[in-house]
Formats: sequence, C-alpha cells, structure tokens
Amino acid sequence: MLLELNGVHAFHGKIEALRGVSLRVPEHAIVSLLGANGAGKTTTVRTIVGLHRSPGNDIRFDDAPIGNVPPHQIVGLGISMVPERRELFPDMSVLDNLEMGAYRRRDRQDVRRALDWIYSLFPVLAERRKQRAGALSGGQQQMLAIGRSLMSRPRLLLLDEPTLGLAPLLVKQIFAIVQELNRQGITILLIEQNAKQALKLAEYGYILENGRIALEGESATLMQDENVQRSYLGAI
Repeated sequence: MLLELNGVHAFHGKIEALRGVSLRVPEHAIVSLLGANGAGKTTTVRTIVGLHRSPGNDIRFDDAPIGNVPPHQIVGLGISMVPERRELFPDMSVLDNLEMGAYRRRDRQDVRRALDWIYSLFPVLAERRKQRAGALSGGQQQMLAIGRSLMSRPRLLLLDEPTLGLAPLLVKQIFAIVQELNRQGITILLIEQNAKQALKLAEYGYILENGRIALEGESATLMQDENVQRSYLGAI
C-alpha cells in the first residue's frame, strides 16, 4: 500500500477537523475523496503533506511513518500536492513557477527533462513560458499548478479540487490529464466536488462527512448507492 491513514486526527486550534480518518491508496491507483464543503477534504491532504499535524504517528507512505516528517522532506519522499487555490506566484513567469517546483533538484539536466515532460503534457505552458502566471486563464493556471507539482517527479499526486471554477470543456481536459498521469505510473488521490466525474475516473472512493469517513467502496458500487446519488450525484 503506497499511502495509509489510520485513524488520523487533526485540529484547527481547538476544533477537531479530522476525527479518526482512515483511508488507503494503492500504488498506481486513482482514489477519490468526496464530500461537501467543510467536510475535511482539504485538511486531510494538508495533513498528509505535513501542513497540519496529526497527534499520532498514523500516516504511512510506502510503509514508512511520515507523521513527524517536515513538509519539504515529504516532497523529497515523492508526495506532491496541487492546492485548491493553486497558490501560484502571479508576478513570476510560467517558467519560473515551474522551476519553483524543482527547488530540491540540483541536476539541471533532470530539471530540463522534467520541463520537457511538462511541456509535452501542457503545450500551452511551453507557448506561454515567458508570460506572467497571473495573466493566464483559469484553466491555464490550473495546468501550471499541476505542472509545478509534477516538477518534483512525485510517486503520489494529491489533487485538491483541480476543476473548481472551470468551464465544462476545461474540466474534461483536466480529467483527461489526470488519466494520462495515472497511465504514466503516478498514483493519485483526487479531492473533488464533481462527484460523478471523480467516481468515473477513480477505482475506489471515500466520502467524508464532518471529519469522518461516512462511506467507502469501489466507485461503481458508490455510484449505485441511493444516498450517494441523492447527496452527491444529483439523482433522486
């Protein structure tokens, strides 16, 4: 198992945001984490990468505990996160933003190969590499945020709401890119409000409610569940 959370708790001040969250992400899989706003999805991924602390040593990556590992070292282990709000450097160029994702890498040839790979995935970033990131469209900024995270060559990519606010055509493009990354061997934990598309993409899903896992199962099974249909898929 590539990633395991075993009864993870996390706090915002004195407020318990995660209440014993357990989930598993097999290597080479796409797993979705679904839930309404405020359910704890973003807190979950931020806890995985060390931006929130869980009191126990209850997060394992590739069978090694990472609960006390600093965020910059977690990136070095092979975990990268695309944050919900992208968090680009708007006044820096596309190229500079991408190179920020490779800050731990010292081999310039490796960085060059990573850039070529990113440009093959996102040709528009190559075309606009000298342009300010803040001048890109919303969809292009999301591509840049994903590309920056990929510059560290992660084994596990955490995608936090990658289609939020995007037009339907761009949503389709982003999901196609997620599929392609998975085909290339990257394991993906996908946090999404677009539950129907996320479940179509993932093999397995978890539904988070009020900081707890309320339901889990194979995606096809979850899509047939009446409660899931009613609450997340727009069905009656």
